[in-house]
Amino acid sequence: MVDFDGILKSAPIIAILRGVTLETVESAAEALLAGGIRFVEVTLNSPDALRSIELLAQRFSAEELIIGAGTVTTAPQAAQVAIAGGKYIISPNTNPAVIRKTKELGLVSIPGFYTPTEAFTAVEAGADYLKCFPVRNLGESYIKDLKAVLTKPIIAVGGVDLNNMAGFLKVCAGVGIGSNLYSLEKTPEQLKALAEQYVAKVKGV
Repeated sequence: MVDFDGILKSAPIIAILRGVTLETVESAAEALLAGGIRFVEVTLNSPDALRSIELLAQRFSAEELIIGAGTVTTAPQAAQVAIAGGKYIISPNTNPAVIRKTKELGLVSIPGFYTPTEAFTAVEAGADYLKCFPVRNLGESYIKDLKAVLTKPIIAVGGVDLNNMAGFLKVCAGVGIGSNLYSLEKTPEQLKALAEQYVAKVKGV
């Protein structure tokens, strides 16, 4: 298994590719990697998502890009992601069955939570990281308070952008960035330039 923890410490941004297509997924990933991003998440509600994950897993080594899946809501989906070559499973919710299946498959489990109860349920089921989602209206102070009782590292997702990312990274192990970084309309050149801006912000934290 690739050193997920170690790479996340040095490159704590997960680029969320929601809506990406088979025709654009490789060029998008190449642009993000060129800009310094090391984690790419293909959401399962994207067209041909599993095939996109498979293409990326074949195209890039785990030392270059770590490929995973998002919006995973069932255990069978987690199994399909593993077959496609994904290395981590991200969910919008806390589903113990998905978490247990993810760990059974040897993948990194990152379930979503919003409340302390959901967070502790995820921990008990075996989650590796906790995805606080959506963090837009919660803010970094909410996560700081939770860390007084939660020992698992937290990733902030949902509303993270260039203006607030530094604050979240002071209390989180990483951030997931979707439409504020990736959209189907952006050219590879635009993606690379924007990725470079986010990576530069990380270095300033």
